[in-house]
Amino acid sequence: MLLAMPSAGFHTTSAWHRDSRFGWLAAGLMSVLLVLMTVPEGFDYTTLTEGAPSAGSPVSRVLWLGLLCLATAVVLNRVALAWLLARALNPWLLVFGALAVVSLVWSIDASLTFRRLLRLATIVAICVAFVLISWHARRFQNVVRPLLSMIMLGSLIFGLTAPELAVHQELSSELEGAWRGLTNHKNSLGALACITFILWFHAGLTREVGLARAIAGGSLALACLVLSRSSTSMATAVFAAVFLLLALGSPQGLRRWLPHLVLMLVAILGLYALAILDVVPGMHRLISPITALASKDASLTGRTEIWVILFDHIRLRPLLGSGYGAYWTAGPVPGTDAHQFVAMMRGFFPGSAHNGYLEVVNDLGWLGLACLLGYLATQVRQCLIFLRIETDQAVLYLALFFQQAITNCSESHWFSVLSVDFVLMTLTTTALARGLLEHRLRRVYGDPQQVDVGPAPALSSVWAGQALAARRTFEA
Repeated sequence: MLLAMPSAGFHTTSAWHRDSRFGWLAAGLMSVLLVLMTVPEGFDYTTLTEGAPSAGSPVSRVLWLGLLCLATAVVLNRVALAWLLARALNPWLLVFGALAVVSLVWSIDASLTFRRLLRLATIVAICVAFVLISWHARRFQNVVRPLLSMIMLGSLIFGLTAPELAVHQELSSELEGAWRGLTNHKNSLGALACITFILWFHAGLTREVGLARAIAGGSLALACLVLSRSSTSMATAVFAAVFLLLALGSPQGLRRWLPHLVLMLVAILGLYALAILDVVPGMHRLISPITALASKDASLTGRTEIWVILFDHIRLRPLLGSGYGAYWTAGPVPGTDAHQFVAMMRGFFPGSAHNGYLEVVNDLGWLGLACLLGYLATQVRQCLIFLRIETDQAVLYLALFFQQAITNCSESHWFSVLSVDFVLMTLTTTALARGLLEHRLRRVYGDPQQVDVGPAPALSSVWAGQALAARRTFEA
């Protein structure tokens, strides 16, 4: 969106214009980012390790640097609109980023933290740039849904043509025969398949696509979900489907109770997360009936031992943690803090906390967890506000929020620059902020005008118009 130059003295109402040019650039940036976050570097499935990569190849570094530069250029070109967006953005995302930067001071591996911060900046910049260009109400799913569907299709083709690479060859009961497709692990494929299913299920319920397309896309996602054998993702998909049906398929008279349902589900998931970690001794008994249905213990997949070791490490730096992304190295490197898992778990190196909440505490201490909880609470609050403006879109964002809240009980995705889930959650956050901003702009200026295809307005004119919009929009 571009705002036209107001008249002298700002006595007349400025028009604002819909600029639908360069939409391909934002989609291209997001496409490259999703591929980089999904496919192992160099398409090499033979040397996957349990740990996080400490550094990428020269080609990978060039790609990441190019993405960062392009995204930054877009943000600077729309700097006044980006400022408006920042005013509507979940503030805890910015607070968390600031805390992660400051953690360089006390990080146990400052060089690794710095590299993680570069990725964090790139991901946030691309998500911000995405919502600044060619925005419309369904832009989020119209771009993300086809991209994820292509990853699902590619995973099926890869599994049929190269099963020795696309299917886990480990002999453990959890991994044997499970598909990972184009991702590096079955749980990663399962999580992406779950998100893809949610997007297609939502599209079918809201009539964004025809029934045949919704069934075809949903079936593709379900096939990958089943082949991944990720029970957590399967249960999450069922949960999300039921939520979408209740939110979008129930009688109109019952929908006024939707905010109460959302708050109730958030409270239940909060208790579930606390019970999983057994923060209060004996609390895990509250969820034993649920885990019994999945034929698993209260730690979902026997992760209790990992969490016990991590809790001992957290006690060394309880307030500020070990530094953002500094704990997990590229495999069990002798002399590092994480190497203790090799001795304490009989040679096993988990590579992550397998719990997004605990991972944040380990990285940034209890202060980091407070930032995470603030971020999650604000995300829900903004979704509930948006529910009164764009019900269908707000319900989609809530479904994706619940998917992440559940998945992070057994996987580490919150604020993790190594997880494609973090990319999608950050994109959801920026898209939600853009939706709220759009509502404010329409309330002040009315519907936008379509800009003629031609040379873009001078940046100074754009800045002047948007600066006026900032004052009027946030004073309205």
